[in-house]
Amino acid sequence: MLTLAILGFLYDQPLHGYELKSRITGLTGHVRPVSDGALYPAIARLEKSGLLSRRTEPGTGAAPRQTLELTGEGRAELLRRLADPEQAEITDQIRFFTLAAFLHHLADPPRQAAVLRRRLAFLTAPSSFFYDGDGHPVTAEREPNPFRRGMLLVARASSTAERSWLTGTIADLERLTPPGAAD
Repeated sequence: MLTLAILGFLYDQPLHGYELKSRITGLTGHVRPVSDGALYPAIARLEKSGLLSRRTEPGTGAAPRQTLELTGEGRAELLRRLADPEQAEITDQIRFFTLAAFLHHLADPPRQAAVLRRRLAFLTAPSSFFYDGDGHPVTAEREPNPFRRGMLLVARASSTAERSWLTGTIADLERLTPPGAAD
């Protein structure tokens, strides 16, 4: 997720490390805060891999600032990751939202729709946080614990809203696709 967020934000524009961290934190919020101990080693790995570069610019004070920007290879890597996301980027809500934040960079409606269809298929499959002794998902109606029942109800409402958005967005993307182009 962190690599995808770094590539996505730098695809938009070159940024200083602090600006990049602020944008990633804004995207993931308090759920998955990014620490300097995770961000800067990730930046170093991407730089070593040739996916991003840094240049020194004069700072607002006395110290110069490092600006990070994607290389051509970094831009291609982001597009590859968007077109063919890992399964965890489909099944994990925060990872999926990170992916969705940059999916517009793919700029190919049939490929965008294919990613959204994968998420929709995942959300349509029966699941729960809790399972009974026979391995069947426990529904809110069958959960006696009020706290677990609340979790299930909130998850259901969120999933219903997301499925509605996915269905509508896929339909919109299909309208943008010329006949025969998705074959």
